Amino acid sequence: METKAKLRQKAKQIRAGLDMAAQSRLLCAKLRQQDYYKAARHVMIFYPKHGEVDLRELLDDDKQFYLPRVEGELLCPCPYPCELAESEFGVMEPVKISNIAAIDTDNIRAKLDLIIVPALMADKNRNRLGYGGGYYDRFLAAAPFCSFCPSVVLLPPELLTDTLPVEPHDVPVDYIVSC
Repeated sequence: METKAKLRQKAKQIRAGLDMAAQSRLLCAKLRQQDYYKAARHVMIFYPKHGEVDLRELLDDDKQFYLPRVEGELLCPCPYPCELAESEFGVMEPVKISNIAAIDTDNIRAKLDLIIVPALMADKNRNRLGYGGGYYDRFLAAAPFCSFCPSVVLLPPELLTDTLPVEPHDVPVDYIVSC
């Protein structure tokens, strides 16, 4: 089996050959058909890096959205809309404002109804290949969510594979949406 590093390179090459704007529109439309999305009121999304699935059209839906901000080794979900700035990872994320009270991450986590997780690839066992930082694995593994909060990856079919290498800290998602 190929290493995660080689699979990341392969996924980026595949993605570069795809019309990700068109794929994003199709994937968002397909997500909107899912019962778990229809029922969700509080949804954590991610701001797209170049070549990623772009979820921003979902922001027009009647839901409260959250974007993650990296704080140390953790993801902190922040209510959107908010001011954004480029992080050290080249990702647009909510600005940390020091003159206001800290965001109550535990309270937000308890409100979340759905987490949309970025991925380079995924397999039929719902394992995802991320960028290697483990931020989403730690976020998804952290407990407790007050109720079942499904996680989902949206990917073009070209980025789905039979199996991916899995390590003990990897957390599979609950759903995969593809075109």
